[in-house]
Amino acid sequence: MLQIDEELIEHWNNTLADAKAEEIILWAYQTFPGLIQTTAFGLTGLCIISILNQLNKDVPLVFIDTLYHFPQTYDLVKEVEDKYNIDVIVYKPKDVKTESEFVKLYGDSLWETDQLKYDYLVKVEPLKRIYKELNVKAVFTGRRSTQGDSRSNLPIIEIDKVSNVIKINPLSSWTFDDVKKYIDENNIPRNSLLDLGYKSVGDWHSTVPVADGEDERSGRWKGQIKSECGIHVLHEYDHFEEKCDENENENSETK
Repeated sequence: MLQIDEELIEHWNNTLADAKAEEIILWAYQTFPGLIQTTAFGLTGLCIISILNQLNKDVPLVFIDTLYHFPQTYDLVKEVEDKYNIDVIVYKPKDVKTESEFVKLYGDSLWETDQLKYDYLVKVEPLKRIYKELNVKAVFTGRRSTQGDSRSNLPIIEIDKVSNVIKINPLSSWTFDDVKKYIDENNIPRNSLLDLGYKSVGDWHSTVPVADGEDERSGRWKGQIKSECGIHVLHEYDHFEEKCDENENENSETK
């Protein structure tokens, strides 16, 4: 069995340093079993979908529906399914299907009263369920180093030590202009909010347009000391998982 350690990760990154995105994606497809793509249908993720389609390689495409995406994002999901003839795998917060059901369980505007709990419930827990139920070993992400903040030194290949999943960032060196050019040249569907000043689109309650000169992700969680939603910083949510496990054990004991 292949043992993946930091030395091997460094070797892969050195080997792929000058590779094109298409070459990285094809290499990953041929190298890793249990490979998926997770996406919120941002521009970079859309580029990866297109490249996989051009390579004629099928990789499960997984979308975490927080229940608070913009209507334009849901429209884009359908458009992508139709264009590429794929069925997007959708995961939602555990035990709920609609925003009203979520509010009934956890109250309104949970992202304001308990941001960490909100992120855990709508993003982190569903992601962990995805990894477990789909037996994920590796995942394509749409992160890029030019997005700034914690992504500034993003490698092509990394390992999430919490989930023990390999993360492949095939467009890590692309700029926003590179991505935009690829989208336009290949006639790729995109979120219509991009025409209104948005560059990175997440939940409607925590996303605003970006001003000229600002980092493209500066419109996410504006005014907050925060740059990641939780999916890429799983270790920060361990105590929520422990609490959930305790509650489940208590419930099972009372049955």
